[in-house]
Amino acid sequence: MIQSKMRKTNFNKEMKKMSEHGITLVALVVTIIIMLILAGVALNMALRR
Repeated sequence: MIQSKMRKTNFNKEMKKMSEHGITLVALVVTIIIMLILAGVALNMALRR
């Protein structure tokens, strides 16, 4: 019974750690996409003159 509880606790800790990494990865991808869009808009405005 105690080992079952410990396994469940370890599993929950691992899942929480994995979800935090997932959120970080998604934030990184979104940030890169926004930066690419902004760079494209800036280049477009600079070359349009």
